[in-house]
Amino acid sequence: MAEQRYSAEDLKILEGLDAVRLRPGMYIGSTGVKGLHHILWEIVDNAIDEAANGFADQIDVVLYEDGSASVEDNGRGIPTDIHPKTKQSGVEVVFTKLHAGGKFDEHNYSFSGGLHGVGASVTNALSEWLKVEVYRKTVFQMSFRSYFDKKANKYMSGIPDGPLQDTKQKTKKHGTFVRFKPDPAVFAAHDFNLETVSSRLNELAFLNKGLKITLRDERNTMEVQEGEETKLLPFEATYCYEGGISDFAKYLNDGKDTLYDKPLCYTAEKNGVLVEFAIQHTKEFTESVYSFVNNIPTAEGGFHEVGFRSGITKALNDYARNSGALKEKDQNLLGDDFREGLTAVLSIKMKNVQFEGQTKSKLGNPEARVPVEAATVEGLNALMGEKKNKKCFDEIVKKAMGAMKVRMAARQAKEAARAKNSIDSLMLVGKLAACSGKKAELNEMFIVEGDSAGGTAKQARIRQYQAILPLRGKPLNVEKKRLDQILANEEIRTMISAIGAGLGRDFNVAKINYHKVIILSDADQDGMHIRCILLTFFFRYMRELVQGGYVYIGMPPLYKVYKKDVVEYAYDDTELAQKIEKVGKGYQIQRYKGLGEMSAEQLWETTMNPATRNLIQVTIEDAAEADRMITMLMGENVEGRKQFLARNANFNKVDTFIDKVDVNKGKGEV
Repeated sequence: MAEQRYSAEDLKILEGLDAVRLRPGMYIGSTGVKGLHHILWEIVDNAIDEAANGFADQIDVVLYEDGSASVEDNGRGIPTDIHPKTKQSGVEVVFTKLHAGGKFDEHNYSFSGGLHGVGASVTNALSEWLKVEVYRKTVFQMSFRSYFDKKANKYMSGIPDGPLQDTKQKTKKHGTFVRFKPDPAVFAAHDFNLETVSSRLNELAFLNKGLKITLRDERNTMEVQEGEETKLLPFEATYCYEGGISDFAKYLNDGKDTLYDKPLCYTAEKNGVLVEFAIQHTKEFTESVYSFVNNIPTAEGGFHEVGFRSGITKALNDYARNSGALKEKDQNLLGDDFREGLTAVLSIKMKNVQFEGQTKSKLGNPEARVPVEAATVEGLNALMGEKKNKKCFDEIVKKAMGAMKVRMAARQAKEAARAKNSIDSLMLVGKLAACSGKKAELNEMFIVEGDSAGGTAKQARIRQYQAILPLRGKPLNVEKKRLDQILANEEIRTMISAIGAGLGRDFNVAKINYHKVIILSDADQDGMHIRCILLTFFFRYMRELVQGGYVYIGMPPLYKVYKKDVVEYAYDDTELAQKIEKVGKGYQIQRYKGLGEMSAEQLWETTMNPATRNLIQVTIEDAAEADRMITMLMGENVEGRKQFLARNANFNKVDTFIDKVDVNKGKGEV
């Protein structure tokens, strides 16, 4: 082997924002849809921190036709004076220096979602251009841009067009305005999604009582009635909730049958941790607890959730004993009993936050548990002491007692299932066409509807890493069933056994047998319904499977357009017209009514071959909004479902009913 020279001059030093441009995934997770929105959230979070610390009460977000976005707050405004160390203005420091900001001590911000001082500078580094205005008695302006420098043969990221300018224009406004355009050279997706932006801003308004957030989308129009005239104006929305997280809990329970009319709320500060919670029980069977730390969603929970859950269990068991519902000889009820049908929002604000977990959405501060538990017990005891709430807590205990009986029945069902494990295994052998590969990270399981499609898929697959699980008929809609009823369903038990990682709180994602669980149903209304039912099951009882990005939707074509040796496939009516034009005169069309109509070769080529297939990866961008959508579509509220479908249904368009999925559609594996 030839000797390779390796000396100090080979060491590359990344200066300024070069590191962000070179490795954007380290700072924003990805350069796909999530990363695109992440650079918007960085600027929004800075404005939210101003509001959360009492310096602002309004934030305005605008999405422009040129692909740019702006965020304006009426806070204090970024400092404009000269930094003593860098000899640059505060604005230039914030937008060009990593790990620079006012959130590293407790003097400027008591609580902060932005922790590392990289937000504004990362957004600048990954933008084609960025403009900032600061309102501090006069208007200050500064702009930045990214470009390829031919002389230096490198990309220049977030370079100032010049120093901060004081325009001398007097203003009564105060705060900061930032407008930026994501760089198309960085991001695969260029357009901000209105639903994603709207949902997050709405959530932030709930979490910050009284904060007014406006959203204007100049790319989309809405009909506005002015007298007898209907005008098309840019989409506008305002989010402001005087009830804060109490309104949030009510919003989440919209369409559900609740045990009591108003959520029970409490706010307290313990050991420097500000704790707010709102709870409201429904007559349903699953719990929905959504937690936030400094306005950041913690989908994977953490020590604050542990303290919250234990506080609920302790306080409600004490109430059950004091009220006589639990006798001296009776054992305490479990936390799961008290949380059946519970919708809860927990929001805490604390200093020196540490996040961990697969998606950095889990609170890792052990010191958060005790104050949250103490505040929860104190809050529930205070609410129990109010005469008007007695009926509420009596209903909660009554429901918990019923849940305990169901839990005992479910435990018997689980024990019975374990006892006949060998029988279930034999059943699984008959149903599941397993793959021979032993590495879960390489293995895929296709869930298909019916034996006909299952037979075709078995012929089409690659046995080494593709397994096929046919389901008979429509699976059980778990949204309307108790756990014991779910475990009694043969098709559900088969899926649990095949995936191999348990169910509910016992689910362990590390034990899954397949890193791709692919729902492969027909491209029609029945197929869409089956997708919805299966996604509901995964969301409610195997949520980590969805959060980890292991659930996919296969995309079978609707049409085959062919002529002699020319074959094209179309996935909707719009694409059909394009394929007809491509194939030309003399074409023929085959309309697929189901996967069973395809030959094994066709199914492989269109739907199962990793090199040519289309997959949708299902992820949860906003768990609370996904929960609300599932309740609407799969629960008991028929009228709400009708209204939603009347507004949104288009069964020729391939999508999932969780409107917060990360859609990656295109050839090749996702």
